[in-house]
Amino acid sequence: MTEPVPQTASVAATSSWLPMISLFMAQVLMSFNVAALPISLGGMVGEFGVPPTVASTTIVMYGLAVAALVMTGAKLGQRVGWVLIFRVVIALFAASSVLMLMLIAPSIGWAIAGQAVAGAAAAIIVPSIVALIAENYRGAQQATAIGAIGSARAISGVTAFLIGGTLGTLVGWRPMFFIVLGIAVLVFAFSFTLRGDRGDPGIRIDLVASFLIGAAIVLLTLGFNNLNGWGAIEATEAAPFDILGLSPAPLFIGAGIVLGQAFVLWTRRRIAEGRVPLIDLGILRSSKERAAVYAMFIVVALEACVNFTIPLYIQIVQGRTPFDTSIAMMPFNLTVFITATLVVRFYRRYPPRVIGVFGFLLTTGALVWLSFVVNNNWETLPTILGLVVFGIGQGALVTLVFNVLVTSAPSSLAGDVGSLRGTTQNLASAVGTAVAGALLVSLLGLSVGRAVVEHPELPPALVAQVDLDSVNFVSNEDLRAVLERTDATPAQVDAAVAVNEESRLSTLRLGLLVLAGISALAILPASRLPRYKPEEIPDPSPAVASD
Repeated sequence: MTEPVPQTASVAATSSWLPMISLFMAQVLMSFNVAALPISLGGMVGEFGVPPTVASTTIVMYGLAVAALVMTGAKLGQRVGWVLIFRVVIALFAASSVLMLMLIAPSIGWAIAGQAVAGAAAAIIVPSIVALIAENYRGAQQATAIGAIGSARAISGVTAFLIGGTLGTLVGWRPMFFIVLGIAVLVFAFSFTLRGDRGDPGIRIDLVASFLIGAAIVLLTLGFNNLNGWGAIEATEAAPFDILGLSPAPLFIGAGIVLGQAFVLWTRRRIAEGRVPLIDLGILRSSKERAAVYAMFIVVALEACVNFTIPLYIQIVQGRTPFDTSIAMMPFNLTVFITATLVVRFYRRYPPRVIGVFGFLLTTGALVWLSFVVNNNWETLPTILGLVVFGIGQGALVTLVFNVLVTSAPSSLAGDVGSLRGTTQNLASAVGTAVAGALLVSLLGLSVGRAVVEHPELPPALVAQVDLDSVNFVSNEDLRAVLERTDATPAQVDAAVAVNEESRLSTLRLGLLVLAGISALAILPASRLPRYKPEEIPDPSPAVASD
């Protein structure tokens, strides 16, 4: 890793923003597709007559393909050339949307295959965006471009929910993927404004490392994503198999960690032998770069926790629709979008370390605030204010840590930075969602158990009929339906519903406090971020980096 060096006047020259349109829209393409999948599940279930678990395989397939192939995709881009490979995979993504539209055969299998193709394409698009930003922009323009990429995810999610909710109600789920196809066409058209090298055919892809990291990430992702469904220790009925009664989820996680360590050892050996590795571990040589990765992991995990917790509460507890959820989440998503774009203006006045620490202070304060003010009416001003403050911290941090990694590495390693970003974000999302689910269910069990003791009008016989051993988040309507099948009196039903409401709210508040604690701990890696001044920002161009 090179030391920070002053940027030269030639680097400061302003470049056209036309290439950025293609890169920004490429991020929108991936984010819009991801956001469209959960909205489309209901339509797929109804049209193809399959269970929701089968339809949701489209989401799993996309995520696994990205996670398993992103590092290999980065090396393929270096070999072929970033502009050429970018155009090829955008065309591939467009083909995936055609499969989603079922123009060939009206079957859920084509949708699953379409998302496998989309995931494989995204595995190369992710590092391509980073590499092409590094090749087309420098200095302040590069920081602005990175901020735009960070904001694209937030605005795509809002747009997909609003458009998807409207189209799903009026027309159906298929038009969502006509939009995906249209975005892909636009990205391909604007890709001819990009400039980049012709690649290096001499680069060889380490197939052993590709297998090790691909298998490790797939196992880790499956393990964390299914901790709740398959069981954290003991296998549940939903587990595909068990080993002596143990859940496969923690076993997958353990195996993934072992394979990940094997990947690191293999890569170090390959570097020592002077051979080209799948990813250059030099991008993590400095403690500052490692701090940026740790901070990125926590930022994305916190975002996944909030994106899991709040919709869960709004849709299950309050019984509202996904469209209502998107409206409730809009203050957060819009704030992330605006902040991720504008935070680059502060780079000239404050070093990354100051912005990082302040960002985590904001997220911590917002989560503590929400834990006290949240109630059964989500649209209150104090709750909206908490979401806005959390969005400011989140938006600033997402852009900041990404910018630190990109500006700290030579442009020749930008693809490696992109693959590291993709891997980190995939794992963090899986871990964040799993932790949020396990945490909330555990807290809910404790809260319900305590509440039952405090309500003597609920006899043990009735509690046994409801089966508190499998406690989970349920709406009041679902609880009443369950109680109607018992010998509960109307008074006991009302008492049970009251316990349900109190327990869910206290669980949400405790969960937010725990997340605030995790956010506070993240201040430690943030305090290790670089503290260089604007004129000392590392220049990623090879000519300067090699001096």
